[in-house]
Amino acid sequence: MTSSPAPGSRFIDLVAVLNQLRSPGGCPWDARQTHQSLVEYLVEEAYETVETIENDDSIGLREELGDLLLQVVFHARIAAESETDAFDIDDVSDGIITKLVSRHPHVFGDVTADTAEQVEANWHALKAKEKNRKSVTDGIPASLPALTRASKVIARSATVHELLPELPMNASANTAIQELGSEAELGEMLLALVAAARGRGWDAEAALRQAVRDHIDVIRAVEASPHG
Repeated sequence: MTSSPAPGSRFIDLVAVLNQLRSPGGCPWDARQTHQSLVEYLVEEAYETVETIENDDSIGLREELGDLLLQVVFHARIAAESETDAFDIDDVSDGIITKLVSRHPHVFGDVTADTAEQVEANWHALKAKEKNRKSVTDGIPASLPALTRASKVIARSATVHELLPELPMNASANTAIQELGSEAELGEMLLALVAAARGRGWDAEAALRQAVRDHIDVIRAVEASPHG
């Protein structure tokens, strides 16, 4: 009776294929790539993966996850060739394994967390302690799309929510959203807002970025206050 390959065995094969492509006698295009030259592909593959999830395309998702995984292996291989601060795919794997274990004390330790909300709160608290962060907003990339960054900032600020002043347009937003019947209608309203802003010569992305920056300043001021 033939046994099935162990989970992850083909990942080892992927690493071997990429190593051959980067080695002498391999592929000239792969051999000349750098971390910097691959950035556009990393971003593109991430967005294409998201698109397959949003389209509920399981076949496409399998392919895009492979493309995304290639980027991780590619960057690790490039890093392994560094003469100053080299690391390889095993170092990458070891790092995330250690992080997963330390961030899940309710599974691997004696901490109790019965709900997903408690798990998320513990995760952010442990992450802040590990990285010596002073604000819950630290570590949220400024380069994220404005809507994504806004969502993350609001989610992270849950720990100080009760101390924060109401958002300037909160009442108007609540009134508007109560009239919507679905998430699809919310999307249509956001699209209409972008179109209306464009009609007035305003950049909706830039406007939201500034509003998020202002809100981060408010959050950090609250955190720094005696009651924070």
